[in-house]
Amino acid sequence: MRQVPDISFIFAKTHIWMGNPSLTYDNQAISVDCTVFGFDGEALRVLLIRRRHTLPSGTETADLKLPGSLISDAEDLPSAANRVTRELVGSRTIYLKQMEVFSNPQRVQGQELMWINTYYGVSLSRVLTVAFFAMVKLDEKLISYTRRKGGRWVELGEVRQLALDHNKILVTAMDYLMHLFQQEPVAFEFLPRKFTIKQLQRLYEIVFDVEIDNRNFRKKILSLKYILPAGECEERVAHKPAQYYVFDRKIYKRQNKKIFRLNFVGGK
Repeated sequence: MRQVPDISFIFAKTHIWMGNPSLTYDNQAISVDCTVFGFDGEALRVLLIRRRHTLPSGTETADLKLPGSLISDAEDLPSAANRVTRELVGSRTIYLKQMEVFSNPQRVQGQELMWINTYYGVSLSRVLTVAFFAMVKLDEKLISYTRRKGGRWVELGEVRQLALDHNKILVTAMDYLMHLFQQEPVAFEFLPRKFTIKQLQRLYEIVFDVEIDNRNFRKKILSLKYILPAGECEERVAHKPAQYYVFDRKIYKRQNKKIFRLNFVGGK
């Protein structure tokens, strides 16, 4: 008779792999939080929403937070992030990418956890969040739309204490932004199709918190084959009208720019 091999060790290991009985796994949720940056030509701004809630004392209070939400049963992470951003910026195209996961078990607790459970009608003991990063072209039309939806574009230097751990997420997003600015031509995600060199320089100065020499910046920009004159100048301005330029993405891609560097803001 054929001998049946002993496979009990497989089930023993499987029992171990299925979980540690000393740990608990219930009542956890995943959320998305989105840091959306916009540039109005003078200042870098971040999109925030006002959160109204009641303290245990019964006092009504309000603070600001990044746009975010628990993900629904029918969503994946990108779908949830797109839903959150579109509610505040509409259907316009924006640059949106996953950034980092914030999974500290203590990141949301106490009153903050109570607010989440009350707001969503759930009973959670822990919430980890996947942070997304976005850039948008900011204009008066978008500012008005966002205001109607309950959001506001706050100048980065004026942001104070945010709800939950959103200050930490915002700082991480700024680091991510600086890194991208040195690797890819993402600055043009903030600018209108036609822009001046002064606008572009102002954006880099804000992002890196540095002063850039005008002549060096202009020389560097005009040496790039994919930044072209638009054939138009500013109108109805008190100073000498500046020339408009455009970013030609097709030329940039044809040049196969695997690494994007602007030497006046550092980088090796």
